[in-house]
Amino acid sequence: MKRLSLFLSGCLGMLPCIASDTVTIVMNPLADVEITAPVKQATAHSQTLDKSQLAKHNQGQNLPYLISQTPSVTVSSDDGLGIGYTYFRVRGTDHGRIAVSINDVPLNEPESQTVYFVDLPDLATGVESVDIQRGVGNSTNGGSDFGAGINMQTHTHDSVSKFSVGFNGGMYRTFREQVSASIALPHRWYATARFSKINSDGYLERAASDLYSYAGSIGYFSPKTQAYAEVLGGDETTYMAWNGVSRAELDSCRRYNPAGKYIDDEGNTAYYPNQHDKYAQQHAQLHWNQRWTPNWHTVLTLHYRHGQGYYEQYRTDFEHLASDYVCRQQMENHFFGAIAQFKYIHEQAELQAGGAAHGYVGDEWGNILWTRDKEQASIAYFFPEYYRNQGRKTDANVFARANWFVIRQSLQSLTLFADLQYRYVRYALTGTAETTGSDSLAVLRNYHFFNPKAGLTYERHRHRLAANFAMSNREPVKTNFTESGAQEVPLPERLLDYELGYLYQGSWGGRQLPWHAGVNFYGMDYYNQLVLTGKLSAVTDAKLTMNVPRSYRIGVECEWAIDWTPWFRWEANVTLSRNRIIDHTEWVDIAGTDQQAEVHLGDVPIAMSPSWLANNRFLFHTHGFSATVHTQAVGKQYLDNTMNEEATLKPYCVTNLLLDYTLRLPKTGGTITFLCTVNNVFNTSYESNGGNYTCILAPLPSNQSPLTTSQIPLTASPWYYAQAGINVHAGFRIDW
Repeated sequence: MKRLSLFLSGCLGMLPCIASDTVTIVMNPLADVEITAPVKQATAHSQTLDKSQLAKHNQGQNLPYLISQTPSVTVSSDDGLGIGYTYFRVRGTDHGRIAVSINDVPLNEPESQTVYFVDLPDLATGVESVDIQRGVGNSTNGGSDFGAGINMQTHTHDSVSKFSVGFNGGMYRTFREQVSASIALPHRWYATARFSKINSDGYLERAASDLYSYAGSIGYFSPKTQAYAEVLGGDETTYMAWNGVSRAELDSCRRYNPAGKYIDDEGNTAYYPNQHDKYAQQHAQLHWNQRWTPNWHTVLTLHYRHGQGYYEQYRTDFEHLASDYVCRQQMENHFFGAIAQFKYIHEQAELQAGGAAHGYVGDEWGNILWTRDKEQASIAYFFPEYYRNQGRKTDANVFARANWFVIRQSLQSLTLFADLQYRYVRYALTGTAETTGSDSLAVLRNYHFFNPKAGLTYERHRHRLAANFAMSNREPVKTNFTESGAQEVPLPERLLDYELGYLYQGSWGGRQLPWHAGVNFYGMDYYNQLVLTGKLSAVTDAKLTMNVPRSYRIGVECEWAIDWTPWFRWEANVTLSRNRIIDHTEWVDIAGTDQQAEVHLGDVPIAMSPSWLANNRFLFHTHGFSATVHTQAVGKQYLDNTMNEEATLKPYCVTNLLLDYTLRLPKTGGTITFLCTVNNVFNTSYESNGGNYTCILAPLPSNQSPLTTSQIPLTASPWYYAQAGINVHAGFRIDW
């Protein structure tokens, strides 16, 4: 607690470099190619990490851990290390509402709108930059841009060939090997290749991961043309660690993992060895950028993604079988599309227009592989495939955006920004649901969304003020349909996002050491947000995610950075927020019955949304040596929307130490870099994710509905996901 108090007292605001609202011209050393960036939104709530920044933190963890030092970001993982399934939130918004793209191609799964970074392990090794946009971003960010957007660029080329090989290992038998190459070919051609392999036992018991990924590209550049084709993919096999554990189980053994547990024929506790999740994903992209005149540019992208895999588990809860059984739930999907953009650059204005069309086909089915009860085996034999369904989705949009330079002088500028998007979504779902095994799925929905955005940026000397408004709409996901009944049809969500930011940039003393400080205020107003309400589905008995009429997030993000000396830099950021569902009613199970009671709770905090979050970084660098001390502190989080103090994640404060030392290799002209990471230096015991089951134990008051918590107490049964204590990883990377 003392470390936490000292840390918070030192955290002042810092605003990162505000995303430029002008088109950037980058000169390629290979062929003097002009590459134009998109017309960007006037914004004070974005941050870009480049390849060198990512490399300093990359020891094989999934990408969310590498961006966790940026404002308003929290991360968690099933295995406790960040190697297996990994999740992140921005301003409390879950990753299913965050648009993630790679080379401007959507990475979110169209049906679940979720990104599974474990499917592309060690992605950061092949990424040139990561742009993190808090709030609602540009129209090209994709359909899931409902609170934040992340765009990664993997494309790279150079006039000379480069090679890299690296290895690191650490605790819990975690190892990563990677090799990459960028080769300059004759006649303006180039090629790249990358391969990574990661293995880990995981912090939790049996939470092992066996992962690999690859990427390759070939491209051509001329003064007017940039064209390249890229393939990338990954394969993951992980032992399940999805279940979470109770507080008593945490106190008994923090590494306990109940997945796959069963009682064998001799009465002994055993764990099913093939309780695995296995999935492979392949991407292919074709990009063509053309400069027709000094003012006119076009960008065309074609893409295709294929995914296939399954998860296998030992279960006891299938309604058609009375005995224990093993099932395998399989899936295969195809995602494809095209993106076209047209850009016009003028000294008084920058215009961009375009559109995108994406198609998706996803099949899912389940098989029973084994039953313990021999008498039930005949049922499994004649009923091996107990469900199958197919989802089809069409997602298309057209947009136009512009920057207008009202004032454009050397010491003063005023820029207005506008972005208009029309988006059409068609979703069809047919077949049988896994939870019912009946012909119950016949979903066909068409959505028409209009998403306007507008903003302005005013700059004078070292001051910058930016303000903008954006509206975003989001369609329900697959589970919202499979779990709902005829009277529970989910509605699309709507978000109104307001941002106001100020930045001051200066220099320290007379030594011209830069510093900047700033603040960003945001308000995110939700209509029909889909949240867990506790209500049971009339079809599946699952807990429903339902629309609530009004909810909101308001907050302030303060940031600060200063170079105290040429070898020491201090960065910090703090987010303070209020996240509420207005006039919320929860459906709560009545213990010992199959009934539920309505409990009126009024205004409640939104689950998994801390009211405060802070990061502090000390960076040292001298004579090839650098060290980073990163501390993150996160406030209390409620595990559900009942505001029950017994179902919370306690505040936690975690410090990581990153060390690297680079030596030049004589004769070869290359370098060797030694890296060491000490995560959770102070061995903090903490949980970063969880859930809760709520019920009512006491007798209900008669003739009163809905109830309130003052009339009857709610009993919580929370579960948690423990994260690793202190763990050390070290290795090297050779570049030449």
